[in-house]
Amino acid sequence: MKTICIIGTGYVGLTTGTCLADLGNQVTCLDIDEAKIAKLQRGEMPIYEPGLEELVGRNVAAGRLRFTTSYAEGVPEADFVFIAVNTPSGPEGEADIVHVRQAARSIAEVLGQRTIIVNKSTVPIGTGDWVTEIVEKHVAPGIEFAVVSNPEFLREGSAVLDCLQPDRIVLGAQDRAAAEAVAQLYLPLRRPIIITDLRTAEMIKYASNAFLATRISFINEIASICEKLGADVKEVAAGMGYDRRIGPAFLDAGLGWGGSCFPKDVKALEHMAAINGCHPQLLRAVMEINRDQRRLVVQKLREALGRLTDKTIGLLGLSFKPNTDDMREAPSLEVAHLLAHEGARLRGYDPVAMPVAARVLPQVTLCATPYELAQEADGLVVVTEWNEFKQLDMARIKTLMRQPVLVDGRNLYDPAEMTRLGFVYRCVGRGT
Repeated sequence: MKTICIIGTGYVGLTTGTCLADLGNQVTCLDIDEAKIAKLQRGEMPIYEPGLEELVGRNVAAGRLRFTTSYAEGVPEADFVFIAVNTPSGPEGEADIVHVRQAARSIAEVLGQRTIIVNKSTVPIGTGDWVTEIVEKHVAPGIEFAVVSNPEFLREGSAVLDCLQPDRIVLGAQDRAAAEAVAQLYLPLRRPIIITDLRTAEMIKYASNAFLATRISFINEIASICEKLGADVKEVAAGMGYDRRIGPAFLDAGLGWGGSCFPKDVKALEHMAAINGCHPQLLRAVMEINRDQRRLVVQKLREALGRLTDKTIGLLGLSFKPNTDDMREAPSLEVAHLLAHEGARLRGYDPVAMPVAARVLPQVTLCATPYELAQEADGLVVVTEWNEFKQLDMARIKTLMRQPVLVDGRNLYDPAEMTRLGFVYRCVGRGT
């Protein structure tokens, strides 16, 4: 059993800390947000993530997991301190590492023994070196430490599974022994472990997310061509996916990618490339295509309804993806902004993201059910592909609407069936 402190209790920190506790370690999750820690101490989750609440409860009850706001309480006795704080986008697209710097200094000021500091946050290339310098400047004389990069690859909505069954574990360090010590924490998972230098580990994270975002933007570019030429992008993607060199993942055409990772990581990588004399045209195109996908909604609604002024439009799904309440960079935010600018009256429904939506989408009237959303609506837009939407009584939905216009931004429904039910149906890249 090792003693571990996790700095940050967001998706990454809370999930990582809980899973490490479940592997038998003694874990303290630390956050300077007093309200968040108070909720966790009461057994309330600050985020929605399937399976996490039960896992937290079990490990708290077993005495392996606790929560605090105090660095002095969580850090001095820890063998490993993980930094898992937010690195939001700055004004030029750069990753803002102010929280990483603050965490590194706060850790250094209370280190009490040899400690391995593990950077879990997604950070610019070279941050591991900066963290080392900060800690060296503020740590007490004689206290040894090492810095290891251990980027996360968690998907919101399946974060617990990804933490316990990762495709690979990436570790970067100048001190090989420190990286191998971190590797020991993950050995019970019996997954591939890659050990490299600090900067290469940091780049693996950015390159991975940029590549996945590129796949989505690529299939959306193909969808646009399919729509003009009469091909079906869903069948095209399926045919491509059977090729072992390509595979089927991240080939779903729709309203594009959002969330807390892809947007900021692609922007940050483009920024790093640009200021270092590279010309990242591909990354810029990936972002531009993604922006264009949001505008498709307005175009398709205009085609069906004409002017959108005073039209009532319902947004079916608000979170950036299913199985999460996260609305950071969600397509719904930009779609709502564009439609409001056109003068439309907006309604919204989401299975779990309504409390968050109430704060970030004040221009949207939230509805209790999809059927309330459809009542006297001129158009509906499928924004998030929640499974429960596949089971809706679409015949009933159609009868409730003033004008049965359905823009399926996630290709959730069968075009022939929707047409048979009487919808004016618009989807993405299904020209047939």
